[in-house]
Parts: sequence; C-alpha cells; structure tokens
Amino acid sequence: MSNGRFSHLLRGVWLLWLWQAVFVAATGNKLWEVPTASFTSSFNLTGSLQWEPHCQYRHLQDRVRITADSPPRLDGTWVSTRCEVRPGPEFLTRSYTFHPSRHFQALQHYYSDSSCENPAYTLIIRGKVRLRQASWITRGGTEAEHHLSKVGIVVHSLAAKQRLASRLPTTCVGVTVGRLVPGKLFELYNTRAGRGCLTALGFSMMEMGLIRVETQHHSNGGKVQELFLGDIHTDWTQRTHYRPTGYQQPLQNTMHHIHPCPVCALVYRSTEHRPPVLPRSPTAPLSLRGRWVSQRCETRPTVLFLTRDFTFDPDQHAWEGLYRHYSDPACSQPTFTLRASGHYAQGNPSAKVLGASEFVFKVTQVKVTAVEEPTAKLLNGTRPGKCGRAGGWEVAVEQDLTPTDGCTALGIKLPHKEYELFKIELDHRKHPLLFIGERPSDGSSPDRPLRRPTSFQPPMVLCSGGEMHAMRRFELGFNSKQVQLAVSGTVRQTQLVLLVFGFALGSLFRVY
Repeated sequence: MSNGRFSHLLRGVWLLWLWQAVFVAATGNKLWEVPTASFTSSFNLTGSLQWEPHCQYRHLQDRVRITADSPPRLDGTWVSTRCEVRPGPEFLTRSYTFHPSRHFQALQHYYSDSSCENPAYTLIIRGKVRLRQASWITRGGTEAEHHLSKVGIVVHSLAAKQRLASRLPTTCVGVTVGRLVPGKLFELYNTRAGRGCLTALGFSMMEMGLIRVETQHHSNGGKVQELFLGDIHTDWTQRTHYRPTGYQQPLQNTMHHIHPCPVCALVYRSTEHRPPVLPRSPTAPLSLRGRWVSQRCETRPTVLFLTRDFTFDPDQHAWEGLYRHYSDPACSQPTFTLRASGHYAQGNPSAKVLGASEFVFKVTQVKVTAVEEPTAKLLNGTRPGKCGRAGGWEVAVEQDLTPTDGCTALGIKLPHKEYELFKIELDHRKHPLLFIGERPSDGSSPDRPLRRPTSFQPPMVLCSGGEMHAMRRFELGFNSKQVQLAVSGTVRQTQLVLLVFGFALGSLFRVY
C-alpha cells in the first residue's frame, strides 16, 4: 500500500499519466503543480506551502516558498541527511560535489547495517555531468548526461572484503580481488578499461539522468536547498541501464540545510578512508495509530505527482488512504483523487531491514473522484459494469468502485492484497516519520511475499492523534470552481488523445 501507487495497488493508474503526457503534447498546454489550496504557483515553479491546521508540527505550518530553477544550479557539496535504503536492500550515505567546470566527485559509503553504523566499503567516483533539456516525461526535472573518468573502492573491513570477493570478477582492472587491503584505494574503473567490475557491483550513476534542485525559502529568512537525483530501479538487473523518471531521497546543500543536522556534518567531513559512522537513532516503537501525511509534493516513476494522507486504527486493524494526484511537480493542478480502505495485519520483524516490520494489507474499497473533464470522459467510455456506474462519471463527484469489483480501465481489482514493509524513525526534532515500502519501478504490485519491498518511499509525518472518525471527515479539497481543466484545442485533438490512451490501455493492461 503506499504512494499514489497504492494507486498502484492499482496497477494501471500510471497510465492516466501516460495519457496526460500525450494530451499535453497534443494540446501544447503546460501543466505545473501542488496540494489543493497549498501552493500558489507561478511559471517559475514558486509556491507557498500551507498544511492543514490540525497538523501539529510548527515546521509544517510555517509558510514556505519553494522555487525550482531551470536549469538547476549544482555547484557545491550535497550530502545525505540520514542513512539511505536502496532496493536490495543496500544501505548508504552520499556526498556529491559539483564544480563550475561541470566536473563532479561523488562519495558513496556503503554499510552492512540499516543504521549506517558499520561501514563496509566506499566508492569514489569522478566524472563530468552535462545538463540538457527539460524533461518532457517528468515535469520540473532536467535531463542530463554523465561521463565517468574513474571509479575507485576502499574496503573498510575483512568481512566486507570477503563479501565483495564473492561478487566481483577474479580480476578487476588488473587488481586481483584477493589482494584487496582494508583502507587502501583500488581502482575499479577508468576510461581505458571495461565496466565489468562496476556491473558486478550493480553500480550505476544513471541517477544523474534526471536532476531537480528545490530551494525552500522560510519565513524567518533561512533557506534549505535540496538536490533530487533520479530513482534507482527496484530490479537489480535493470538498474545499470534504467533511465529514471522519479527521484531518490534528496541530498541537502551543505551551505543551506535543515538545522540541526548532525548527519549532514558527519557525511560532509567524510573521506573515502574515513566513512561517516552515524549515531544510533533512538528506538521508535512501530505505532501506526493516527493520521500521517506527506511532507511535500511527491514524485513517482512513470509521471506521478501526488500527496498521501493515511489514517490507521490499530484497534480495528483498519486503514484508509487518500491519494491526491496532480499534473505538476508542485501539486497545484489536481487531476483525480483516490480513496482506498481496508484492513491490515502486522507480521514479523524484517530479516532484511533492521527495525522494519512486515505487514499484509487488504484493500476492500476504492473510491475515485475525477477532478478534470478529460479524466471523467475517459472513465465514462469504459464498458458497463467494469468501472463504477456506467456513464455516471462527473467532475468533483466521488464514485465507489466496489460494486464493479474495481475498475479495469485503472487496473484496480477488488478485493486486493499487498505485502508491505513499514518502519518508523524519529527526525531531528524527535518527531516520528513513517516509511512505507517503495513500489516496484515497473508499475506492478507487491501482491506476493517475494515482491515485498526492500526500500522505502519518502517518509510521512504524524499529523494528529488517530480517532477513526477523522477518516470520515477527510476533505477532498476540490470543487468545480477550483478545477482548472487542462482542455484546450479542438474536439478532434481530444478524440485523438483518447484514442492513443485507449490503445495504450489495450496493449499494456493486465488485471491480476
């Protein structure tokens, strides 16, 4: 269950965004982004974030103006703010430095544990990056190309050396793996050698293919700059050539970051020979009770912009999730809203990610609201009995998909089960953060135990206490006066878009 891809429980919802991209191409419209009544956007992606008043934390209530320059300004050093979890799982911290000459140096510190306390090895990467055009797939992002010149490795323990020996070819760039000495730098790649060693490690800098820099301007005059690099494919075999369409957890500029940030300082001062050892985080009990919300407009692979709003009732083992989808990276132009609910059961602690727990979620009801006319028209074109009330879709009117056992056009089948991974951590202010499993990059669903996630989506914050009746008071935040239709051009253009989207549905949808 999770992102707007629990809209991906929901294995076809992303095709709505494929259709949105085609529609924009046909009409020439520009769609930019954010939560309803939360941002006021201008053409340069500037917004002011105002969360709902019953979110208890002051740092969410403060007005924050967000800008995103195009092209992004990369100069400086950008660092991790916490121990990061990549699919696999892999645990790492990152420190990337960009120079005005377009050269960059990246340090990736890998660990044997999910708290980043036990360094295993460090990769030192040198190369050049070239910014290209604005991405037509992921709005607000900039496409880039990179060229690697050198990649070296420093092993930090004998145990790590033994693990690497089982993964790397016998010889890498003339260096026998058996001769690796902890603390000594060995070259894995240069421009004259092949990439066999890098491929064996699952190493790739394809994350450089999609870049976005956001600046948060706080009312007290301070600012925070964040660097978003492309997402890592959840399938290990795909990650070395995957072109990202979403983002990883952002890195923060060392000159403009959240205070206090002890992890930032440790990562900034690190070297390939002195990896950061992160302080042990206070143990946070896995208590889901209450309402959890997104901290920002979130971006997912395959052109998804959304905010999430979950409420859990542990007494009844019940949950409800509200996913608000938008056409822009600031979440200012809504397209549709999805409300899912059901029950859940907590399983065993995860054997792969220390501190995380396994869950099984059952989705028993899904309601959808079309917030723009093209979406309503698309859903009205579905076969009777396959997607809500035939011909009954109207803008800003919620429809229950339960009577039709889901919606074939959206890839929703009810009831539905998902195998999940949850974790709770404390932020720098000791406020709880909820991490929910990352969706598969191919848009499928973790509907089997073997598909259970091994990494996480962006964390959500606890917003209020958790009375179940609060679920019933969820506000969609949309009305017909607020809806800005993305429709322009002729009827013929719209018909062409629907025809293309219908072809995509017929070609790509498989309902499980």
